[in-house]
Amino acid sequence: MPAPNGTSFILDSGAQGLANYPHARTIPSTSKTIFVSGISSRRPDGTYEGCEAQKDGTYKLDCGAQTAAVLRNIERVIRGATEDRLGLECVVDATVFLTDIKRDYAAMNAEWNKIWPDRTTAPARTCVQVAALPNEKLVVEIKCQAVVSEWEKNPWEGTLRLDGLP
Repeated sequence: MPAPNGTSFILDSGAQGLANYPHARTIPSTSKTIFVSGISSRRPDGTYEGCEAQKDGTYKLDCGAQTAAVLRNIERVIRGATEDRLGLECVVDATVFLTDIKRDYAAMNAEWNKIWPDRTTAPARTCVQVAALPNEKLVVEIKCQAVVSEWEKNPWEGTLRLDGLP
């Protein structure tokens, strides 16, 4: 049975990057797609995780802490969009934006690999360096797509549920 985010495809050659992700994912055709906008480490109170103000007016920015917060925020978005039924396990594709790929790639990957320790269940992924993000307090942003089974009415319980889930 495939994972909630479809079936992974990995080349036999072993050509793999530094993080856990497959070369491709296939998804069932009876699914709905959630397109998650670029998400940052912003907290509900408007502050940013992984950002510490310095006395000189600059910021100490921690890509690992920001990445962990971004992934938690994406989890919250998906859970909200699926009535708390699914989370990061249904992400099929992600694009990671870093402001300094040489400095921050390893820290971002470390957090990514905590969430997806097995590349056969990880989403497909692209990581790029960008000149800037919308706020100087940010070093990482992630946008992604998640796939969920069709919503259907359960006539026996009178509640909405996802196909294949109890």
